[in-house]
Amino acid sequence: MRILITDGIEASAEQALLERGHEVVQKFYPPEELGEQLEQFDALIVRSATKVRQPAIDRAAAAGRLRVICRGGVGMDNIDVDYARSKGIAVRNTPGASTNSVAEMTLGLMLSAARHIGPATASMRQGQWNKKQYTGIELGGKTLGIAGFGRIGRRTAALARAFGMRVLAFNRSQCEEGRALAEYVDLDTLLAESDFLSLHLPAAPGGCPLVRDETIARMKEGVVIVNAGRGCLIDEDALLRGLESGRVRAAGLDVYAAEPTANSALTSHPRVTCTPHIGAAAAEAQQRVGAELVSIIDEIFA
Repeated sequence: MRILITDGIEASAEQALLERGHEVVQKFYPPEELGEQLEQFDALIVRSATKVRQPAIDRAAAAGRLRVICRGGVGMDNIDVDYARSKGIAVRNTPGASTNSVAEMTLGLMLSAARHIGPATASMRQGQWNKKQYTGIELGGKTLGIAGFGRIGRRTAALARAFGMRVLAFNRSQCEEGRALAEYVDLDTLLAESDFLSLHLPAAPGGCPLVRDETIARMKEGVVIVNAGRGCLIDEDALLRGLESGRVRAAGLDVYAAEPTANSALTSHPRVTCTPHIGAAAAEAQQRVGAELVSIIDEIFA
């Protein structure tokens, strides 16, 4: 089969596909060029950068060759999933492969935001010794509110409990596994009682950012907000206003409203820890993602 990979793949996974006799082409195409290319391929593998929208899907469906779109990762907001499936094209992802990696990244952002690790490191590199300037707060004994309690949210809760945190969870549905890790609450309770708020929803409910002026006003004074989920969950201007007012103590961000982000006011803020969407960028996670993608291709073209 001919397989187009637009956002890269772990080398061992590419090698496994080649050993199975597939032809692999690795090249990124913007949305306006993608459809024409998909006329020539049996499978498409993407990460988060490639946008697979209706025009591209229409061209692929008309050609009749593309059988599957694979998303290496969890969220599939960059793909018009239902539309593709309505055209007879399967859409699959690798939901479990990066769970631990993103959860650990979330705890890293929490620790960095709570203890000023980023600014303190930067000051040391400038030859400074600002010992008294960087008094932080502990995670132990604090309440972590998790908005979105799927695989990553639950793994984050398990790690947070090891730090001695109380964990609250807000989710559209509730499962028994989740009940063992957190107390399910409504959104108002989550906002009012959380010392740390971590976002793991698939997208902003109703298209409205979860973190905005109105919800920040309902949060606990001095909350730390962490987002390793989806950039659309935060109104970045509102977050800046919250930081400036002191309502938000600090933020840890791995995702942004637009990527690469051009919001220098946010990324240069002294109480923002920021990373360039690297939550799943751990060697172990990439190997698991690659292995799952190969398994999907094996299943589809068995």
